[in-house]
Amino acid sequence: MLDQFEHTHQHQAEGGGKQLEGTVVSLDAESVYLDIGYKSEGILPRSAFENNADGVAVGEKFPVSVKGRNAERYYELSRHKVVQPTDWASLEEAFAQKSAVVGIVTAVVKGGLTVDVGVRAFMPASRSGVRDAAEMEKLVGQEITCRITKLDVTDEDVVVDRRVISEELAREQEQGRYSEMKEGEIVSGTVRSFATYGAFIDLGGIDGLLHISDISWSRVKAAEDVLTIGQELRLKVLKVDAEGRRVSLGLKQLEPERWETAAERYTVGQRISGTVSRLMDFGAFVELEPGIEGLIHVSEMSWVKKVHKPSDILKAGDTVEAVVLSVKQEERRIALGLKQALGDPWTDAAKKFPVGSAIEGPVTRLMNFGAFVQLAEGVEGLVHISEITAERRINHPQDVLRVGQIVKALVLAVEPEKRQIKLSMKQLVPTSIKEYLEEHSANDVVSGRVVEQTAEGVIVELGEGIRAACPVTAKAPVAAQKKSDAGVDLSSLTSMLSARWKGGAAGTAPEALGVGEIRSFRIVKLDRETEKIELELA
Repeated sequence: MLDQFEHTHQHQAEGGGKQLEGTVVSLDAESVYLDIGYKSEGILPRSAFENNADGVAVGEKFPVSVKGRNAERYYELSRHKVVQPTDWASLEEAFAQKSAVVGIVTAVVKGGLTVDVGVRAFMPASRSGVRDAAEMEKLVGQEITCRITKLDVTDEDVVVDRRVISEELAREQEQGRYSEMKEGEIVSGTVRSFATYGAFIDLGGIDGLLHISDISWSRVKAAEDVLTIGQELRLKVLKVDAEGRRVSLGLKQLEPERWETAAERYTVGQRISGTVSRLMDFGAFVELEPGIEGLIHVSEMSWVKKVHKPSDILKAGDTVEAVVLSVKQEERRIALGLKQALGDPWTDAAKKFPVGSAIEGPVTRLMNFGAFVQLAEGVEGLVHISEITAERRINHPQDVLRVGQIVKALVLAVEPEKRQIKLSMKQLVPTSIKEYLEEHSANDVVSGRVVEQTAEGVIVELGEGIRAACPVTAKAPVAAQKKSDAGVDLSSLTSMLSARWKGGAAGTAPEALGVGEIRSFRIVKLDRETEKIELELA
């Protein structure tokens, strides 16, 4: 009984709940001990001070109020001003100043509790700070600290709130935790929840944000891909905003920054292998190692064709080989070349296609100024419009050529540094009948232009100064000629010959040809002594 009396009344007699001055006498890992002029010392948690009491020294003085006594017989103190009302005047003063007051819970009543704060007061259950009726019962007989939220002297109506005091103390302690944290220090925490932009970490009473960009040096799409709820982590404090109650954390910062030594591991010309991590309109990013990506620009993807978008050649997840083109460590950029890893076909173009040699290849493009011919994979040559034919002046290469057509040409010049090869088709055409006869034989299919019509057929120009005859009746059957001598109807014979000419089958004459028309012919007869060539329509 004496202990109970001392616990509930002695500090009232000694201090009356008024503001006291406490002098720090000692500190330990959790508490600060103060001399308040009583027989026993008072105690405050370190969190009641800024920076967790790191700057508090023995001998410093602080205003405090007595809340009660703990099991170790120390007076529990508060840095709030706590009063012990004794009459209505002191209640009015505490209400006006929103001071904390000491009271004793006397009973559980409908809707809450009754509290003795010098007069009978009511405390709503929702403001008691406990969750259920069982916990409310445990409060009966206990001394609590609360605040007067309603005071009507006339009706002697007093309402008090214990929860608001607990919340203020919790905020003070939380504020103390934020103030304790220093940028750059290493802390431990537990993954509490995920958000689209990262993960919230429980640091022991306060939350910190681990942004998705600070989880790993590698690219992370979602925090839950690499973390789990309840996972224990060691993190680095990146930024503390005590007023805004925000702490930014970093996980990757505890690992070495790979870009700091990137220039030592990657050099220009080095051949590397990596995985395509993502595609953009302008190129593809390749992960070379966790935290290090290189970019293959679309212009560095192919020697052969113009790449409009990376997806024409690559897709995410592909493993590729590339060549390092440049390393800018300060800007965290590595430029890569995909086509360089395949080898530059222009490197030995001068050896493969020496000036004066003849080449053969398909026409790939027709432009106003000429035709491009593919010589090898990734190597094209240009036949200027003036070098296509010597037979006549043409307005556009399409007058003579078509895309896909196989042509022969003479190499005039090779400039690998400019990636240009100049070609000529007309200069491969023989300039004399003797050369032509030497290079051709019977049954060869050649191209020619009809330049003249004769009674026997047409004259075809096969090259400059080279002409051959293509008789109209070259394939007409002998029987038809005999019947004409016997007086067969001439109109019928003309119709028959015309039909046979158009059909082109055995025993028929070739179809009618107009001057200027370019066609394919077969050499029927080639006489090198008389230098005469006879053709038929192929």
